[in-house]
Amino acid sequence: MDPIAPDLARQLDVVLCVGAHADDIEIGCAGTLLQLARANPALRFAWVVLSAVGERADEAHAAASKVVGAGDADVRVEAFTERYFPAIYGDLKHYFDDLGKAVEPDLILAPRRADMHQDHSVTAELVWQTFRGQPILEYEIVKYEGDLGRPNAYAALREEIVDEKLTLLRDVFASQHGRYWFSDETFRGLMRTRGIECRSPSGYAEAFHADKLRLI
Repeated sequence: MDPIAPDLARQLDVVLCVGAHADDIEIGCAGTLLQLARANPALRFAWVVLSAVGERADEAHAAASKVVGAGDADVRVEAFTERYFPAIYGDLKHYFDDLGKAVEPDLILAPRRADMHQDHSVTAELVWQTFRGQPILEYEIVKYEGDLGRPNAYAALREEIVDEKLTLLRDVFASQHGRYWFSDETFRGLMRTRGIECRSPSGYAEAFHADKLRLI
């Protein structure tokens, strides 16, 4: 099983990545995105982070550049109030209405609707409401709530991509170094677990929840 088969990557023109916060996208699917970008240098990315200000906004821009800098990227880092997404749902809904008119992705990577962090679940709900005709892969974010669930889609990662993802998280997101869960061991351990589940040749993978996929 080839990791992110080149034929699949070449079929994509635009990939939309959505995160509620700086580092959501990178924790959830940076490895997958790195492999897509390498397999198809012409691939264009739309990169949306909804809540990041100051140092966190700088980190979001830096990380996006490192992941998709080799390709054509539309990076949008917004300043919606963190932890209050349910309370500002109307403002976010208007934002997504505009986003849906501006971006026509072939594939979307976003948080899970079942994620127990309120910002993540609201973001996921709005993605599904806005992009009803495109395939959506819901990535997972390790956290206190223990809500990872049972994924049903996997991207087998090459070992050098795993190392690149860990370096990216460590080097770019300095603001998170004080959080005891933000470590190489945390992220490598989850990728190793998912690699076992899908029998990845390297032993590592990222996992997703895919509610609807058209096979043919």
